Amino acid sequence: MMKGNALVGQSGGPTSVINASLQGVIRASRDSRNIRTLYGMRWGIEGFLQNLLVNLSRQSNAVVAGLSDTPSSALGSSRYKLKDKDLPAIRAMLEKHGIRFFFLIGGNDTMDTVHRVEAYCRENGYELRGIGIPKTVDNDLVGTDYTPGYPSAARYNALSVQQSGRLARDMQKVDSFVIYQTIGRDAGWLAAAGALARREEGDPPHLIYCPERPFVKENFIADAQTCIDKWGYVSIVVSEGLKYPDGTPVSAAGDEKMDRFGNIEYGAMGGSSVAVNVHRILSEATSLRGEFQIGESLPMCAIDRAVESDIERASGCGAEAVRLATAGESGYMVTIVRSGTGKFSFDKAPLSEVALRAKKMPDEMFNERGNNVTDAFLEYARPLVGRMPEYVSLEEEL
Repeated sequence: MMKGNALVGQSGGPTSVINASLQGVIRASRDSRNIRTLYGMRWGIEGFLQNLLVNLSRQSNAVVAGLSDTPSSALGSSRYKLKDKDLPAIRAMLEKHGIRFFFLIGGNDTMDTVHRVEAYCRENGYELRGIGIPKTVDNDLVGTDYTPGYPSAARYNALSVQQSGRLARDMQKVDSFVIYQTIGRDAGWLAAAGALARREEGDPPHLIYCPERPFVKENFIADAQTCIDKWGYVSIVVSEGLKYPDGTPVSAAGDEKMDRFGNIEYGAMGGSSVAVNVHRILSEATSLRGEFQIGESLPMCAIDRAVESDIERASGCGAEAVRLATAGESGYMVTIVRSGTGKFSFDKAPLSEVALRAKKMPDEMFNERGNNVTDAFLEYARPLVGRMPEYVSLEEEL
């Protein structure tokens, strides 16, 4: 069985539980007879190219134990777009440090990086075991029931919508609507999580708009007005990736900036956010006053709202990656599988089937109007997020 050193890094935006996955890698590496020293990349693959490493095998037990309660990315992150010309340098660095086991914790683009590095080394005579460890609050990685970090971010949004919705209900004589914006470029999993806040008819949010469905302005205005007429106010959740039927982003200002991966940076270069533009649309159509709320990256690092099972399975994904690699497996991403009885276990999916792909919400999770989710989504998400708090309301006036 191959023996050598191991390398782990964290890429892209963090989650509340990304450090739990790092913890899982560290603990499993310490228990492995095949791994001599575990190194951590500072600032992802970008830092590795600059030889910026941390000896994770020397970290104290207290530090390792505390990782699961620590927000953001302990190693530092990066959104570096790997280039073909980087691959020879990466291979040389791997060989220099005697690294035979390669782990990256991240999302779609990160899985592409693991896939390309692993394939390059295999094709060029360097024996390396490469395993991807899933991470993204967007929940859009294919091949896995859910992605570690999503349950905690979903709970963050559900709690925020529940509480801001209560505020909107009680302030409806001042503000007739509230718009809550979530992360989600191509998939609406986080916006949909707002529905977990509802307990009975009339509870916020009343309307939910996800990127999987076109945003039709006229329908939106009519639906919002119907809610205001019925409930006295309307609570609306929108995803940052909303587009009009012609494909134009709802956030469009005509000068959208693209990131290194070819993705639109919504609201960049002086443009507006979705929440601001939707607020403007409704305000101009109704002459009513309202609020907008933009959490942006806060759900990525809110350890105080992390779901315990999310922490545990994130750590388990890290440990499973080490188990797979030291057992001779390579070119896979760790996945989470849900059984028919609601229990969860670990499996693997080929990186070639995961990299650069996005898992959108299925059709059955949307209502026909495209302005809300169905019970199919609630049945999927509730076991991940856990029980929501229940608030009381005063009895009706005399």
